[in-house]
Amino acid sequence: MATSDDRKDKPLWLLMEENILALDSKDVADSNLEATIQKLAGELDAAGRNVSRHGGNLMQLRWAVDKMRSVGKPMLKDLNGAIAALTLEDASEPYAATTRLLDDIGTTWPELRYPDRRPEVIRAVEKARLDLLTAKAKGLPGDEGIRLLIDEKIDSQVIIGSMEITEEKLAEVKETIKKELAERERVKTLLKAVESKSDEEKAKHLFDNDVTEALIMEMMQVDQSMLDGVKKAMEEELKEKQRLAEEEAARKKAEAEGPALKDIPPEDMLGYIESIREIMEFSDVEKEIRTMCEQSSIPKSLVDIAVSDADKLDELEKEAEG
Repeated sequence: MATSDDRKDKPLWLLMEENILALDSKDVADSNLEATIQKLAGELDAAGRNVSRHGGNLMQLRWAVDKMRSVGKPMLKDLNGAIAALTLEDASEPYAATTRLLDDIGTTWPELRYPDRRPEVIRAVEKARLDLLTAKAKGLPGDEGIRLLIDEKIDSQVIIGSMEITEEKLAEVKETIKKELAERERVKTLLKAVESKSDEEKAKHLFDNDVTEALIMEMMQVDQSMLDGVKKAMEEELKEKQRLAEEEAARKKAEAEGPALKDIPPEDMLGYIESIREIMEFSDVEKEIRTMCEQSSIPKSLVDIAVSDADKLDELEKEAEG
């Protein structure tokens, strides 16, 4: 709570209440009351506050001690207890939480509602909220705690100190969050383009554009089973596309290789053989022969014979001549 800090701008009433909190019952017994008040005034003087020689301040101190005696406990005991009982949900809206807190203990301590005191109560609630957030953040795995504090708009230096990280680490997490936000905007644009489609078609569109399953489920509000169905349909579609592609590749390969030996017309056979002999006069290197034959659109079946058993070309030539 704010009463435990060392702020130099701490108001006098709060300093008085902190000192009163340390008193026990015998300190405020009738026989010790005046000595206790003078002792408290001296401590406040030593802290740089003029109390013992300032009529108004000394009177304020006497009123505070009298109130503590009439209630039977220090104000801060009730206030600290109420602050300590706050949960993170309670403190999520510090101003509203302060109002509820003062509704609870304000009957006993109406002075906490004074314009000069309410801000200190709000400060204490905000400090409690920060402590609760930090405790929660430290219990989260990985960078989730840092993300939580960033999302709650906690000051960067407070995050660095409370989470015991470097400025570089904080910058790294912020950059990751920035990229994630940009990805969400990209997904919104992708969904806008298919807004009239079914959920299955939308999911397929996102898969096609490399969106992760987790983000698809989050932004489309669909479950895993729905995505599994879309992926299965996509797998079947992909298999069909692959089959067609393989067939087309085989067709192109066969087209490039040309007809089998038995399918080459005699007239074409004679022309191919003549071309092969001209090429083989130019080079006897198999790779070069094959390259030049391919460039001349000579069937691969005939080229294979030429580079493996050139003498067989004579036999094929005689057969083609009839």
